[in-house]
Amino acid sequence: MSKKSKDDSGPPGKSDEEKRCEQRRAEARRQSVLDRRAGLERRRGPGRRRSEDRRAAEEGEMNDEQFEFIMAVNEYKRLNKRPFPTWTEVLDVIKALGYRKVAERENIR
Repeated sequence: MSKKSKDDSGPPGKSDEEKRCEQRRAEARRQSVLDRRAGLERRRGPGRRRSEDRRAAEEGEMNDEQFEFIMAVNEYKRLNKRPFPTWTEVLDVIKALGYRKVAERENIR
């Protein structure tokens, strides 16, 4: 009797190429299921989901000026380890972005 090799596993009559193709498809299906379970978007890779701010900006819910302000405040909070900056600190961030009072005061909407 002859011994079976690894390539002889599977239905008879299939070529090596067909077996490899099936194995690749099975691996892709397993990976797809794992990605869905982890809640990650496969195209971005693990841990590459967009932040809520970036998503809002990319989807047009926020203009460039608003996005720049949000990112500057987030950077200030990260650098100074302050999860809740005071209004004085927020004003400092606004001034650091280059904003200056040049017009007369308007009514607040």
